[in-house]
Parts: sequence; C-alpha cells; structure tokens
Amino acid sequence: MIDIRVFIRAAIVGIVLQVALMVAAHFILFIEQQGFLLGGMTISAVAGYLYAMDTGKGYFTSATMAAIIGGGSALIGVGVSVLLRDAPPHIVPLFTTICVVVGAVGGLFGQMSANIKKMGRR
Repeated sequence: MIDIRVFIRAAIVGIVLQVALMVAAHFILFIEQQGFLLGGMTISAVAGYLYAMDTGKGYFTSATMAAIIGGGSALIGVGVSVLLRDAPPHIVPLFTTICVVVGAVGGLFGQMSANIKKMGRR
C-alpha cells in the first residue's frame, strides 16, 4: 500500500530543502525575517506533492503519507534552526503542525495530478 522507495525519495527532498532553508536563514537576515514560515510550508507541500504524484494510491493514502513527509521534514528542519539558535524551542510544535497540514494539502494536489496523468494515458 505504501511505496517505500517513493516515500524515502520525497522525504529526502523535503529534509534536504528544509535544512538548506534553515541554514540560509541563519546567514541571510531577509530569509529569516520573511521566508522562514512560508519557505518551510512550501517545501512541505512540495515534498507531499511529489509523493502523491508518483504513487497515486488514492486521496486518503496520499494525504496521510504526504502529511507524514511534510511534518517529518519540517521537524528536522526546525530542529536544525533551534540548534543554530535562530528559533526558540517552543516554535517546534507549531511549525511542525502547520507543515503537517500543508503537506497533506500538497498530497491532495499530488493525487489530483496523478489522476490527471492517468486520464491522459487512456
């Protein structure tokens, strides 16, 4: 039911991009002030989208797995930000929860894309 290969690939993309964002926010003030939350949300949505688009296992499965990928990558990313002392520790649950929801939404759109791709094959 769960495609582990695609799951790992999407999770790696999300984690690498989240860590890159947090490191960039550490050195670039503009990203810290303007791009921290929006960038993290976008990365979680894209990672969830990638999983769902590649698997196309149905809306519930895609949204659930995309939420796990989005939240997991965000948790690691914000953990890096806390370790770099750019964010206070109490922001971790809020940021992770937001990215879980956004990852699930990305998964829904990814499933929609997978359905459209299947329609084009007929």
